Formats: sequence, C-alpha cells, structure tokens
Amino acid sequence: MLRRLVSLGHSASEDLDPDPMSPSPGDEAHTADAKGPGGLASVLRGLTGSKSKSPPLQSPPQQQALAPSLTTTTASAPSAAEPNITAAAALRGLPQDQLEWLEQLRSGSLSERIAAASSLRCAIADYPLNPVLEIWDAGKDLIEASKPPHARAAGWELLTECVKYTSSTDLERREYFQTLTAAASPEDFHLQLAALEDLTNHGRNVAGIYYEIFPLVTTWLEEAYDAVSSARKFAARTSGKSKGKASASGEEKNLSNLFNFVKHVIKFNFKFASDKVVADLIDTLLRICMNTIVEDDLAACISVIDTLVTFGAIPNEKLKDCVTVLSSIHFLVLNLQKDAWHTLGNICKSHHGQSTVRVLLDVLRNCAPIVSKAKDEKTKRAAREVNGTLSILRKLMSKSVEKGYPSVPLALLIDGLVNVSKHQVRKISTGILKLLNSLFDGTEGRTNPAISDEHWGAILDVAAQCAANRSNLPTTDSELSMKPHSSKDDRETEDNVEYQVKQLVGRIEFLLRHWGPGLMQRNECLEFLVKVQPVLPDSAASLVLDYFKENRSCYPPDTEWQQNLTIVLDKFYLDGHRQSHTRLQALTMVTEVYGFLRLVESMVGPDSIDKIVRSTLAGMSAENDTLVLQETVSFLASVAESADSDLFELILESLKGVIARERAKASASPPIMEIMGSPDSFAQSGCAPTQSLSNVVTRGFTQVFLRTLNKDAAKAVKTFQALVHIARSNFCQTDARLAAMKLLFRLRADAENRIYVTTCVGSESLAASLYRTEASLARKLADDAAQPPRLSRTAEPNGTSSRPTRGISFTQGQAGDRVLPMRGASASSRVPLNTQRLWSLPDAGALPEEPPAQPSHLLFSHIEGTSANDLPGEASLLNIGSWYEALLSLFHQGCDWEVFSFVLVHLPAQLSNHPVMAAAVPQIQELRRVICEMIRMNTFQEPPSSTGLRRPDVAHCLFNSLTMVLSYRRCFQKSDEDEIVRTFMHGITDRNAKTCIHALSVCCHELPLSISKSLVTILQKMSQVITQPFVAMHILEFLACLSRLHSLYSNFRDDEYRIVFAICFRYLQYVRDRKRSMRGSHASEPSTPSVSTANHSDAVGQQASVTDDLPEYVYALAYHVITFWFLAVKMPERPNHIGWIAKNLFTDVDGSVSNEEQAQITLDFMQRVAFSDASDSVEDPLFNEQNFGEIQRKRWIIGNSIVTIKQAKESGWAEVVRRYPSGISAFTVNSKSAPMAGRLSQGTDAAALDGHLQSGTTTFPSHLLMQLLAPIPQVYDPAIRPIPLPDEEAVERAVRLFDRSSTVDGHKVGVIYIKDGQTKEAEILANTIGGPDYLEFLRGLGTLTRLKGATFNTQGLDREYDTDGQYTFCWRDRVTEIVFHVTTQMPTNLERDAQCIMKKRHIGNDFVNIIFNDSGLPFDFNTFPSEFNYVNIVITPKPRYGFRAVRDMAGAWKGEGASQSPFFMVQLMSKPGFPEISPAAEPKMVSLKALPSFVRLLALNASVFSHVWADREGGEHVSSWRNRLREINRLRERYGPKMAPAPSPPPSSLGGALGTPGTGLTISQMTQAQIAQSDGSRSTSSVRDSFSSLRRSSVATFFTSASTEQTSHRSSMLSTATTDNTEILPTYGVDAVVDSVDFSKWA
Repeated sequence: MLRRLVSLGHSASEDLDPDPMSPSPGDEAHTADAKGPGGLASVLRGLTGSKSKSPPLQSPPQQQALAPSLTTTTASAPSAAEPNITAAAALRGLPQDQLEWLEQLRSGSLSERIAAASSLRCAIADYPLNPVLEIWDAGKDLIEASKPPHARAAGWELLTECVKYTSSTDLERREYFQTLTAAASPEDFHLQLAALEDLTNHGRNVAGIYYEIFPLVTTWLEEAYDAVSSARKFAARTSGKSKGKASASGEEKNLSNLFNFVKHVIKFNFKFASDKVVADLIDTLLRICMNTIVEDDLAACISVIDTLVTFGAIPNEKLKDCVTVLSSIHFLVLNLQKDAWHTLGNICKSHHGQSTVRVLLDVLRNCAPIVSKAKDEKTKRAAREVNGTLSILRKLMSKSVEKGYPSVPLALLIDGLVNVSKHQVRKISTGILKLLNSLFDGTEGRTNPAISDEHWGAILDVAAQCAANRSNLPTTDSELSMKPHSSKDDRETEDNVEYQVKQLVGRIEFLLRHWGPGLMQRNECLEFLVKVQPVLPDSAASLVLDYFKENRSCYPPDTEWQQNLTIVLDKFYLDGHRQSHTRLQALTMVTEVYGFLRLVESMVGPDSIDKIVRSTLAGMSAENDTLVLQETVSFLASVAESADSDLFELILESLKGVIARERAKASASPPIMEIMGSPDSFAQSGCAPTQSLSNVVTRGFTQVFLRTLNKDAAKAVKTFQALVHIARSNFCQTDARLAAMKLLFRLRADAENRIYVTTCVGSESLAASLYRTEASLARKLADDAAQPPRLSRTAEPNGTSSRPTRGISFTQGQAGDRVLPMRGASASSRVPLNTQRLWSLPDAGALPEEPPAQPSHLLFSHIEGTSANDLPGEASLLNIGSWYEALLSLFHQGCDWEVFSFVLVHLPAQLSNHPVMAAAVPQIQELRRVICEMIRMNTFQEPPSSTGLRRPDVAHCLFNSLTMVLSYRRCFQKSDEDEIVRTFMHGITDRNAKTCIHALSVCCHELPLSISKSLVTILQKMSQVITQPFVAMHILEFLACLSRLHSLYSNFRDDEYRIVFAICFRYLQYVRDRKRSMRGSHASEPSTPSVSTANHSDAVGQQASVTDDLPEYVYALAYHVITFWFLAVKMPERPNHIGWIAKNLFTDVDGSVSNEEQAQITLDFMQRVAFSDASDSVEDPLFNEQNFGEIQRKRWIIGNSIVTIKQAKESGWAEVVRRYPSGISAFTVNSKSAPMAGRLSQGTDAAALDGHLQSGTTTFPSHLLMQLLAPIPQVYDPAIRPIPLPDEEAVERAVRLFDRSSTVDGHKVGVIYIKDGQTKEAEILANTIGGPDYLEFLRGLGTLTRLKGATFNTQGLDREYDTDGQYTFCWRDRVTEIVFHVTTQMPTNLERDAQCIMKKRHIGNDFVNIIFNDSGLPFDFNTFPSEFNYVNIVITPKPRYGFRAVRDMAGAWKGEGASQSPFFMVQLMSKPGFPEISPAAEPKMVSLKALPSFVRLLALNASVFSHVWADREGGEHVSSWRNRLREINRLRERYGPKMAPAPSPPPSSLGGALGTPGTGLTISQMTQAQIAQSDGSRSTSSVRDSFSSLRRSSVATFFTSASTEQTSHRSSMLSTATTDNTEILPTYGVDAVVDSVDFSKWA
C-alpha cells in the first residue's frame, strides 16, 4: 500500500493538492526543477491526500508509517502579493515575514517551527537566493528520530528543498550529505532516500561525496532488503489470518527506488568506486539473490550487476560468484532467463569472456559427486551451479565468435560433461542432454561448427550415460533446487530426461537419413542409437535394425551376436508399445538369423535355435497386434514344418492359447451368432471389420497344414484337428471359423484317395444367389435403390411375418398371368448389405499361401481294406468324417449367418469330390437325412432381414447340396433315394422350382426307379406351375429329356400321358391368352414386367430371362414336347389321343380357334406316325424309264403336301411321292386291270394318247389321282381340292429347294478333349486321342459313322476326300439329328497347320461345344475365342483318374460293376449375357453310365436355343418343318385359285401366323373326326378306318387328312376361320352342280 501511495505522490500530486500555492513573482526565472511540486513535498502531498480519503495503513509495530496531516501548512503561508514585502527586503535575502519565520524556526515552539518550516520551504523554492545554509542549520534537528512524525516530515521537506540549492559548495554538500545519511528513523527512509536523490540529482552529481556514496548505498541495500524481508514475513503471517492478501509495498518501493538509485550512481560515478567497494556491493547483491524469493528482487540485482558490467567492471575475485549466481538464476527462473543471459552475455563479451568460460568449465570439471537425495547446502549449491553452468554453456555454444563471444574448448567441455554425467541427478542429466541437443540442432543437416569435424564418440557416450541413468533417477529433486522457482512445474516435458534423449535421437536420426553413408560419424551415431535403444522411436529403431543387418551383428561371426539378437528380440520385437512395422522388421531379422542358424546348427548347437523360437513364443500370450501376430504365426509355421515333436506341440499349444484367450472373452459376452446377425454388427464406416487374433492364428494353422501335407502326416493331422475344432466352436471368432472352413472346404482327394487342396471351389454362381459376389451385390443395391422402401417383415403390427402369396393355383379355365410378387427392399436391408459380409467370391486370399501342386503321398482319405494302424510307412488317414460331424452340429445347433451362408455355398463343391468322402459314409447318410428333413419341415436357419434374403434363398443352396448328395446313391437304400426325390418334388411349387426341376433331371438318370415311382406326382405339380414365366422352359426341357427315357414311364396309362400333353397345352393356351390381352391393350402401354420365381441362376447378374427375351423358343419347345411324347405313346394307343390333341392344338379353353404353323406341322407329323414307326420312305431309284419304259409325271398341292405321281404308261406301275412338312413318303403302286368280257381291243395305246377311245392299258397320272380321291360329287371346299402344278422349271426349282430342307432338325456340336495341364487352344486342338473314360463317353454319345459318301447333312464335314477325318459320331431320332465335330478324330498335321486351323474352322463355328476337361485345371470359357461359341458344356472327372487307373477300372464300369461307374461334374458355361437354359447351369454330378445321354440332351437343347438366339436380331428362327410348310404355301399362293379378300387376325410371333393368308391347312380342312375324338364318342376303329390302306378305302384321306364327315355342324362352324385362300363360288344353281362334278378343273 505504501508503494501505491508513494507512486501516487509522484505522479498525481497536482490532483491531490486541493489548494495549490499561487505563483510568486519571478517564477519565470526559475529553473525547470523549481517549477511545480516535486521531491519530498510531492511525497508528503501524496501522503496527505491519501490520508484524508482512507484510514491509515497498518504496518509492522516496529515501523509505524508516518503520514501526518499537513492541511494547515498552506493556510499560514503568506501570499506573494502581500503589500509588506518590499523590494529591498528581497534583495537582502528574505522579506520581513520570512525573517520572522526563520526566527520562529530557530526558537519557536514545535508547532511554530513546523509552520515556519513549511513556509520557508515554499520561500526557498520561490527565491533561490534565500540564505539556505542558515535555514538548514535552524531546521535540521527536526528530522531527528526523537521528534514527532509530523515534525520529522516537515523537517525532511524543508531539508530536501534546501539541498536543491544549486549554488552550494562542496563543503555545504558534504554537510548536507552527512546530515541526510545520519541515523534516522526507519519510518523516514523513503524521505531520506528522496533527499539523497535530490542532493545527487538522482545519482548524477556526487560532488563533495565522491567516495562516500558507494559504501552508503551498499549499506542501505543490506538494510533495505532486511526491512523488506521482515515486512514480507509479517505480511505473510497477517495474510494467513485475513481473507485479503497482505502487502509490504512501502518497503518494497523503497528497495526498488534504492536499486534504481544505485544503478544511476554506478552509471555516472563508477570511476569513483574502488574494487573493494565494488566487491562489497557485489557481495550484497549476490546475498540478496541467494536469499530472496521474489523475482523483482532478482531482476533488480541482475540489473545492477548488468550496469556494473556495462559502465564498469567486475573485480576478478568476484567473477566466479557472479557467473555462478547468474547461471543459477538463468536455469531456475524462467522469467529472468533473458535478463540473466543478457548480463552474462555482456560479461562474456567483455574482457572477462575467456575467464567466464573457464569458470563455467571448472564448475563442471571440478564438481564433486552429488547425491541426489542429499539435503546439505553444499550439495544443493553444487547442483544449482552445475545446472546453471549447463544452461549458460548451451546458450554460449550457440553464439558466434564473430559476434564477440568467447569460444568454448570442446575437449574441456567433454571432460566436464563426462564428470557431471556420472551424477544421477535428473536435472543435471536433462541439462547435459539439452546442451548436447543444442550442438546437433542445425538446419538442413548441419551441426554446431564446434563439433562438425570432430569425433562424436565421446559426446554421444555422455548422452548414452545420461540415458542410462534415467532408470535410477529420482522422481523429483525439488530438494536440490533453489528457493526461487518459475511459475511452471519443473517437470515440464522439456525438462524430462527421456524427452531430451528422444530429441537427441531424433536429431541423430535426421543426420543419418540426411547424409546417409556420407556422414563421417555414421558408425558413432548408430552405436549411440544401439546404446539408447530403450528410448528409441520406431523410426530410429529401424535404423538400428538396418545397422545390425548391414554389419551382420546378430550372426555368429560377431562376438556379441547373442546380445544383439537379445536386443532385437526383447527391445524391438517383444516390446508391445512399438509400432507394428518396427516389430515386423525385428521379426524379419530374427527369421533370417533363424534360417542361418539352421544351416550352421552344428556350430552353434540346437539350444541356440530353440532359444530363439521359445523367446518368440514368450510374447504370444499377450500379443494384441494382428499384423505382428500374423507374421509371427507365419514364422512359427515355417519353424513347425521342421521342428521336432516337442517343439511342434509347444508351437501348437501357444497358438491355441491365443484362440482360447479370445474365446474366453467371447464366452463372457452375448453369443457371437447374435452379435453377428444384428444389422449394426459391423457398421464401421462402411468398411469390413479388421481380422481377429483368432483369425490370424487360424490362418497360421492353415499354413502349417499346407506345409506339412507332403512332409509330415502326423503334424498335418494334428493341425487338421485344430482347424475342425475352430470351425465347430460357436464361441470362436467368426472370421477365424471362416478361415478354418476356407481350408476344410477346399480339401479334395484324387482317384487314389490322396489328399490335396484345391484353389478353385467353383461356387461363384451359388454365392451370387446370396449376394456374395461383387456383381450380385451391386445389382441388389441398385435394385433396392430403385424401389421405394417398405417395412421389413418384423415390422408387422402383430410381430408376425406378412408375406405376399408366392403363387396362384391355376385351374383349367384360368388363363391369367401367373406373376410372382417381387420382394421389395426393406429399410433395414439397404445399409448393412455391404458391411455385414465377411466373405465373398471369388476370394483370392482365401488361403495364406499356394497349396502344393501335387496330392500328398502321406495323407489319405481312405485306403480300401486298410485300417489306420496298418498304414504303410509314415502315411496317415485324414478323418474327414470328423469335419462333417462338425458341419452336422452346425445344422443342428445353429450358427452365425456368416458361417452358415459360407457352408451353404461351399458344401456342394466339396461333395462333388467322392474320394475325399470315401470314409465318411455315415456322415453322408446323416447329411442326406438332415437336409431332406430341413427342407420338408422348413426348419433350416432363416437369414437375417438385413441381408435382403429369404428362406427360399437358403433352400436353394440346400437343394444344390442335396443334388450333390444324390451322387452318393450307392450309400443309400431305396427308401433314401425315394426321399431325395420327394424332397426335390416338394420344391417344385416354391420359388426354387427351377432348381428342383434341374435336380429331378439328374435324378431321371441317376435314380430312375425313384423317379418312376413319383413321376405322376411330379408331373401334376409341374402342371400347377407351368404358367410361371421363369419355370415353363425348365419344365418343358425336363419333359423333353424325360420323353427319351422310356423306362421311366413304361407303365403309363392314357390319362397319365395326357398329363404331359396337358402341361404343354396349358402353357400354349396361357401364352395365346396373353397375346390376345396384349393386342387388346393400347400399343403404347408397356407390358407388365414378369417377376422371377428364383434369381439364383444369375451368377454375375448378366443373364436374362429366356421367357422374356426369346419366348418363341419356349413356345416352340412346347410343341416339340408334344411331338416327342406322342412318339413315346405306344403305337396301339396313339390313335386314342389324336382327336383330343388336335382339339387342344387348334382351340383354346374359351372356344376360340387357333391356326398356327407349329400346330399344323405337329399334327402333320402325328398323322405320319400314328400308325407306323417306320422312318421316311424314299423314292425308288429303280423306277425309271430304263426299267419301266416311258414315265409321265404330274404334281399337285393337296392340303399341306406336294403330291408327285410318276406313271409308267405301259406297265401300270406308278410311284406316288408325298412331300410333307415333316417328312416324305413314297409308294409304288401297280394297277392290275381286269379284261373286259366280250370286248375286243381296238386301237393301240398310241392312239389313246392321241385322244381316241381305246380298250388298251394306257394310264395317265391324273387317272391315279382320280381313283384315289372320293367319287363324284367331291366336297365343295376348294381349300382341300387338289391344285395342279404346271410342268415348268419354276416348279422344278421350287421342289428341289424344298427337298434341300431336311426332314429333321440338324445340329452340330463340337467335342474337344483337354489333356493334363493343357490351357492353350493350339495344344488342345492338337490332341488325337483321349482317355478311356473319354472314349467310353464318345461311344455312348452317338454312332460312329463313315463320312465319305454320306447322304445326310454332315454339318460342314467333308464327305469326299476325308479332309475332316474318316469317321465321326452322329445321333438321330425321328425328329432330330446331331453331328458331332470330334477334334480327336480330325486329321492333325502340326507341320503344316501348327495352330490347327482346320479343326478350329469347325469348332469355332459351332454354337455348342462339349469340353471333356481332363486337365485338372478350371476351364476358361475364353480358351477358344469365337463369335459363335455360345455354350460350352464342360465335363470334369471327379476325381480325375490317371490313364492307368482308368484302364484298370474300365472293366468295373460295365456290366454288373456299373454301380461303381465314376462320376463327372457337368456344367454348362455360356457367354456373358446368354440366358440360362440348362439343368447344368449349376454344376451337376453325373455317372459315366448316364453321362452321354445327359450331355447329349443338354447339347441338343442348347443348340436349339442357340439357333433362336443367333437369329434374335434379324427375326424369328424358322425350323426345317416350318420352312417346308411355308414352301408349300408359296406354291399354293402362286398356282392356287384366286383369293377373295377377307379380314384376318394379325400375325403372331409365336409359332407362325394365326389364320393368316396362305397358311395352308385351315381348321375347316382338319379331320372332323379328330376334333370330335376328345369326347371319346368315336371308336379307335373308326379313326383307323379313315387312315386305312389304299386297298380298303379311298386314298383321298391319305392326301387330304379329311373324311366324309366334313358336313357336320362342327365343320360349318369351324369353317368361319378359313383363310383368304378360300375360293368364293356360288352355292346354288346348276353351275354349282356342274362344278362339283367337273373334275377337269382340278385333276
């Protein structure tokens, strides 16, 4: 508070003076110092003003503050304008009144003296010529300590004004000095100091007191500091009792003013100070520094010393003390570092520069050992000095000599640092490191010039010593610090030893990286990093590891290789706090050393090698870094490969411990399957979760298995058991279970039961059905984004699932669309689709490394007749049954969806390998039972709603697995086989209808007895779903396949056959109804999109719907099935179906009439085979003029046929050739004329030819025609009347063109054999022979046929010169013909045709190729690039037998051993965008016995569809039969009667035109008996009579397919559907009668 008051007195005295004195005359002559209030007066005035406004300040009892009121002082002062003051009095020195005041001052009472002193003070200020000395003598006793405070204050003011008198002599000034500096009251020190300042003009003028001033200020500094210390202690005690903060500001202000005064005295008068006096002053200043706790005191002392250095000099004997104290302040007081360094810098730049450096170095070099916890003052002081010295040296080393700073000898500095680095004091070590850091703290790789060209070994050794001391340093050494301290904690980051070490390491590391090998001190730096490796950052640790590697420090040639290897292991690899890349680098070095030690094991001993492995295993129990664990496990896998049994067991148990640790954590949390199944389980910013530790270990087990597969069967078996245990446990991490399954599901066995691991699982298409491929997932997300969101199944109000109806049952009278509803995307299924997936296909990283290329010679799945104890040598059996028991437990107990979906997708592929399951028959049987039960009872696991999947999607995968299971039929009883078929039959009416139909197609070949038993039920179920657009084609293909397997339906009755026909009719009627409804709608209205009943077939999201893209194929397929099955009916029973079939072909359920080309040619074929199974007859080549004389020929169009009659003029023989759309029939007829009784022959045959009536035997072709037709009158309908064709070239050309159209559908299919390991096109086509199984397959595929001279269409194969081989395989039935382009039977000349272009020209143009892939590698569709290869049917032996094995087993594949027939995987691969058209779109297992017929049917259907597909851009594909029908219609249009215009419905895109002009046979032309046959009113004999032989009735029915019953009421009604080809003739009158008998018009 006193400080505040004094400052107010100095700075605001004018404001505090309420009544300032008026200026006296002559003020203008006053000096600047005499103007206005100042000095002691101002102080008093300030004190007075402050007292009047506030209570007195409480001070210590021994120092009561003096602040009397002087308000009456100015009241008694005379005015300068009083009239009694005369000029004379002024000249004598004082006016009269002032003389009176002087007298009062001398002899008046105390109060009068005080008043006089005040008045005289003002007079002295106004009149400088006043007798100052007299006034001084009269008033100097007022300042004595015995006087009252107000008297002393008046006296000090008066004396202060007196000393300002400028004309005083030196003697007078000495008098003043002695009086002012005499002992006085302590309360008056500030007045005393102010008087001295005025006397010396603030230290500038010490005249008369030159040698007394410095001792005085030294004494006053000691006394003032003591007073301040006492005041602070009192204030500290007082502040503890009061709430406010005590202050001793008066004394502190006095001390501050005194410091300022001392600086001025030194600045202007140092030349009068002796060394002793300066030394005393320095001692006083240093004592204050050592004892004060206030930064202001320290700052003041530093400022005084700095003034001494600047304007004077420090005595030599005091230099060390100054330097050490200032250094200590620089170290301890953060706020004064700048001031302390400024002063020390000035000292260094003075003549004491080198001495200062020597002092600093001596402190370091001569420092005695310091005990960190010692409390004696000497130790404390030594620690302070060392720390301060280090702090100053750090600054000094950064300064340049060119700027005046002294240089520091590096050698002496290092000696000192070495000495103090031995002291285990944290701050000393930190100081040393800070100093060393400053030496290396340069920009752009530069260092301090003092060390640039020096060796750094000793310097860095000091740093390493400090780093080594850190473990023994105390947590705090505040006991060693000085009392002054900074405001911040001394344990700041920069004051930490480790921090400084890291800083130094970082700078060393930067130098190493910046300069590289060019750094001269590189080895010294790296050795330092090795010594401080516990605190190395990872980047520096990398340099150390590189250094070890470069110098091979961890290898036996190095004498300390074991210690260095221990450092690498313990400090770098096992240190869990280090970054992964550093630990991995260390592990890499350990791995390399281990490999080297294995080579020199005899030199180092096995213990050293085992020690490395055991040290590595030591950190496994606590390892949490997946990257490090991954590489560690990989290293251990390589060790396990060659380790002995004990070490192998240790490795195995250590790895299992990691899994057990994670499993223990999982068991304490909710079940994994619940966590994983939740939608938000992996919502980690849209990214898949990182792998678990268990997954890393599991992949390590996989590595061990792959590496020991061919080396140590026992190790492989133990590893296999560990993997099975992981896969089975629901408490293991999901990704670990998946990792185990990725190996287990890839286990395969070859024909000799040798275990191997495949890299291709071939399950991509099945994975796509669960959105586990990138393409399928992208398509699903796009579909969801395009559809509006809806509530999920679980969002129903009652909590139950509300699903739309999956299908609608269609009755006979219902022809509406059967469209299944599309499942919309639920809101919960959109976001997590991508984040939940832990696996997808293809999975390039499924295995941690490539498996062995060859099967194991030690590990077997089964050895016939050998137990596990009787295995030869080191061989072992792999218990695949335990793996399938684990799978069965998953089905029974349930599991996480990720695991369950993985099993669903991968199970079928492994089941396709029979040898690997050779010893798992009980498990296969149980698996069959479980799958069938789950499907029938609908008890399988349902997918989470977030996946966007439903139960049918899961069932689809189970059906695929069951399809593979049925190939193990030899393991099942008949009841089991029946249950398999019933299970597939169960799914026909579900969304998996297509999958089940495809499976049933295989069952037809593999389980014929079970199919035959349930066939009627299967057909009935198919009839219920035939109108589903995405199922119809597969049902029809199934029926087409079934029609050729006569044994399956050998016991069918008529009504059962009609189920098949009804399926086709129902589909045809459904399509026709859709067409009519579409024609009735607006042309611009888009058709309603069809919705797939199952989307599993689209493996990559590119294949389209056959029904939508090419409906004409499915439509035509329905007619083909009718044709095939009519042939399948027993011949005696075929007429029973004709009428019913005809009725359904040409009428719909609503009674409407249909007249399609497909229906016409179907009925045409039925007429040809209704009473005969004979093939087409051909013209007799011997019926010629050479043998029969002159022959006349004439042609007619009769119905849908071209009739040619060749008549021998003389012999009576005639040849009748009828060309149908579906075939050709030829008859040779001989007419025997009976002789006429009583008549003689007149004329000759020649005359008859001239037109003369004769009685000879001449016969014209028209005669035969007339005789074969019904007698006059003829039926009036012109459409069925014969149309004569003229004998002209155009007709001949048309007939020749007609004959070029084959009467069967011709197809060409390539057959290619791929040998072991072949992948290139040229080497594959160069094959000339295949294996025995391939040859057996060819023998069943078709008939070996000679090409040369062949009369059939060889589909491009040469028939003259054998350029394409001598033989080929062909197959033909009544409807279809297939020519196989077998590459192994074509000539091969690699010298002239290295690329086998002659073969490629056939194969490249075939729509369908059969690939017999015996290469052991997956087949690539692009192996044979071609624009026309749409489909490749790939046959892969499962397993792949060697040539010798196939030869030895060939006998077992025939006869009684047929049950042991090998199995082959058949898969149909197609071009991208090509629709799925085959039961083998998903791989199917087929036995060799059934393989040829199954593949032939696949190829046939694929070829038919490919023809339709190839013509999709240019129009519809027209079959051979339809083309022949159209040729007939063209002739009719040209040569038939003129057509009257009549309206007709628009053409159809399916099966030809509906009632279009020129379509030939109309409904009115049909045999009405056939149409009426459906009601059963007509007997079989009546129908047979209408198609009787030429001898029994009119042959007109043979040509016209019409009977005499065409006059029925049905005929009149149906005739309204005739085409424009109908001739309009009069119905009544004579003309009509004449015309009906005038056969010349049409004969």
